[in-house]
Amino acid sequence: MSLLSDLLNLNLSESTEKIIAEYIWIGGSGMDLRSKARTLSGPVSDPSKLPKWNYDGSSTGQAPGEDSEVILYPQAIFRDPFRRGNNILVMCDAYTPAGEPIPTNKRHAAAKIFSHPDVAAEETWYGIEQEYTLLQKEVNWPLGWPIGGYPGPQGPYYCGVGADKAWGRDIVNSHYKACLYAGINISGINGEVMPGQWEFQVGPSVGISAGDELWVARYILERITEIAGVVLSFDPKPIKGDWNGAGAHTNYSTKSMRNEGGYEVIKKAIEKLGLKHKEHIAAYGEGNERRLTGRHETADINTFLWGVANRGASIRVGRDTEKEGKGYFEDRRPASNMDPYIVTSMIAETTILWKP
Repeated sequence: MSLLSDLLNLNLSESTEKIIAEYIWIGGSGMDLRSKARTLSGPVSDPSKLPKWNYDGSSTGQAPGEDSEVILYPQAIFRDPFRRGNNILVMCDAYTPAGEPIPTNKRHAAAKIFSHPDVAAEETWYGIEQEYTLLQKEVNWPLGWPIGGYPGPQGPYYCGVGADKAWGRDIVNSHYKACLYAGINISGINGEVMPGQWEFQVGPSVGISAGDELWVARYILERITEIAGVVLSFDPKPIKGDWNGAGAHTNYSTKSMRNEGGYEVIKKAIEKLGLKHKEHIAAYGEGNERRLTGRHETADINTFLWGVANRGASIRVGRDTEKEGKGYFEDRRPASNMDPYIVTSMIAETTILWKP
């Protein structure tokens, strides 16, 4: 095994200019990440200089067998924490050979919204709190839980320390460092209310980059859990009963909100989000009705309400924002399995472009 480790850790730059580029894309379910690697003649830092590639869309549920070719367009480059050196991870989106975005390509429409002059002028900032659950591979039951049984009730686990409270910290810390190495703007981690559940935060990131960074952070986490022999779940309510669900709270601000008088802009934006509550809920993740029950720090899925420092609200405004009269707000509705391209662009479209 030591020889295998030596080979895995070979420093290619000692013998060749060539690098390995791992192309990443989103599969047919909208949540399954796929990737494959290719050799390039030398280091690349600009995605537009990377070659397009293709894959068999009939094997990912994205094309029929008789016309299965799907084209990958490189969109963002990150350093590869697994191969290191000059090797890279490449976030791609997917198109037909004729250049049309395939139905599961949600990045294309999001990029159009973010490139709109009114949206670009507002420099939209996002901070996404990605919750997830680590599961024991053979039984699909949370890490650290007795098989077929339950740990003690919630209370000691949130940001907890100790062998009886925190399970999976090695995975979490490995992911944190790997994201920093990759160039992802990861801003923190913490243990969550339900044991075996954790959170990482990405941001503040501007516009489309929030989606790119969150998807690649998810990819890196999936790879690390693969190595650890642990299953990664983004289910919004993995365990029924008196256990917290998993969300992807999305913090948001525009230039107008961050400037003097921004609190009034925030209130108007929240009012618009309330008017489009149903449309947003429909796009905020599968199975979210199991999580948004009005319990466990959520508002009921059919109710829109906002408040200052209220974790039972749909939209939470921080005390600092209220006090300073400017800042940001948090949309607490998105589920852990949401598509960040959809959620970030939808918030921008509703709050900036939509005229009620």
